[in-house]
Amino acid sequence: MTTDAATSSTPAERRAAMPTWLIAVISAFFGLFYAYALWNAVAFLIAQASGPLGLNAYGWFVLLLPVVLPIVVFAIAFAIGWRRRALPFVAVLLTGLCVVAVFWLDIVAYGAAYGGSMLGS
Repeated sequence: MTTDAATSSTPAERRAAMPTWLIAVISAFFGLFYAYALWNAVAFLIAQASGPLGLNAYGWFVLLLPVVLPIVVFAIAFAIGWRRRALPFVAVLLTGLCVVAVFWLDIVAYGAAYGGSMLGS
């Protein structure tokens, strides 16, 4: 009977898919884009909340979702991809960023079409 080194799962024989510095660089690069989406959501929330009518509870709920979503999506994408090789890791983070961008466009479109339902106390 022979043992195959590729199927062995002892910690000494396992290798990481990427070096730690490469994980950090890729994560930081995409993290800037996720942070930009978060910053836009916070700015839009502050602009709407500081208006003359303010926001009702529904408006707070709708406008807090795009603040929370980039953080959650980045965490999920990082958890899914950090053990993979570089290109699949980039693809997972890019897919998550696309989800955040589509959700942000949905919020902006909803605010343009039905923004009156989110205003007033």
